[in-house]
Amino acid sequence: MFDRPQRGELAILLHVGIGAPPDKDQQQEFRELADAAEAEVVGELTARLRAANPRTLIGAGKLAELAAMAEETCASLLLVDHPLTPGQERNLERELELRVVSRTGLILDIFALRARTFEGKLQVELAQLRHLSTRLVRGWTHLERQKGGIGLRGPGETQLETDRRLLAKRIKQLEARLERLGKRRDLSRQRRRKRDLATVSLVGYTNAGKSTLFNRLTEAGVVAADQLFATLDPTLRRMELPDRTPCVLADTVGFIRDLPHELVAAFQSTLEESRGARLLLHVVDCTDRDVEQRMADVDVVLRQIGADDLPMVQVFNKIDILGAKPRVDRAETGMPSRVWVSAATGDGIESLLGVISEYLHLELVRGTVRLGVTQARLRSLLYDTGQVLDERELNEGGWELEVELDRQGYEQLRRREDLELIVAGDDAQRAVVN
Repeated sequence: MFDRPQRGELAILLHVGIGAPPDKDQQQEFRELADAAEAEVVGELTARLRAANPRTLIGAGKLAELAAMAEETCASLLLVDHPLTPGQERNLERELELRVVSRTGLILDIFALRARTFEGKLQVELAQLRHLSTRLVRGWTHLERQKGGIGLRGPGETQLETDRRLLAKRIKQLEARLERLGKRRDLSRQRRRKRDLATVSLVGYTNAGKSTLFNRLTEAGVVAADQLFATLDPTLRRMELPDRTPCVLADTVGFIRDLPHELVAAFQSTLEESRGARLLLHVVDCTDRDVEQRMADVDVVLRQIGADDLPMVQVFNKIDILGAKPRVDRAETGMPSRVWVSAATGDGIESLLGVISEYLHLELVRGTVRLGVTQARLRSLLYDTGQVLDERELNEGGWELEVELDRQGYEQLRRREDLELIVAGDDAQRAVVN
């Protein structure tokens, strides 16, 4: 066995491509991830594989190259830009005598480094423990006695099971704490709705300029740096549009290709700010050579958190670098679909504020919804989607809610939840559940 350092600073990057050479843009992104984790890259190796080796991911030749590079550079850490099974991770560590971290583990480490708020730290710890729970066997391989027989019995299995129980207990504690914090966020969102404060949420690929745009719109002074995941904890600020309409702007964590499932699950309460928004501003770095893929990666995460059907405007940022002029592109419906701005210089910001105002003043639908006792989930969804003006309990069980929704949000609920709008008069409208 070798001593596993708590933190490796001298790192070798391993870029792996299955069936094709590793993509150059993805290699650059992985270098930026390593830099964000404060690792000093002393060597890089690319490997094109026909198929992944189930034992070590790569073949014997690449293993020998890595071993020689590690000895020459005195590296103590291997960062692998590919998912690793627990067995592959363990076998690579044994063969190379290096600490091995996959792309998922690297992103989790960056989040742990950047978390500042109490909730953010809890979310990151939960994500790390969920990831660790699939790899717990690594730390106790020297105590394993799984075959049985004379001379082979020992405490390994007992110790491993004890650790698993402790890990499961800690995960439950964190989930309970985050659930309580999530309820507080729900109450805050409900209070904002009662005050008729719409939420506009910034989403986008990491390092697209969301925090810079957030500072430009709100003067919040949020940390903005040219690196991946410069800001992690969500920030909300009240702002006023040119027509004096107040709203709340939310700056959320940046997305990235193959965002670890553990992080998406742990950050559900934070990402609720996006799912409960009236409008999403998808901030895009228009200078990125792989801009279409970046936008597709963000769409994947939005689908994961259930926010893919919300009204969204693409904000093409950094036009000062591109040399483009600020403008607003409109869809066939006449509504704005894309705004070209520079958060750094302020070009196009007035047009963006006008677009936000246009979306927040869409036609509203006000009516009454009658729900049965088995439709508590739909009741909760109405609270999350719109503004509940009044609620009454029915004698036969269930609820009658007076709600106000924007037309687009109502149409989405009508299709998804089978709500039918019945016009009962010139102004009165009643929504009933089929």
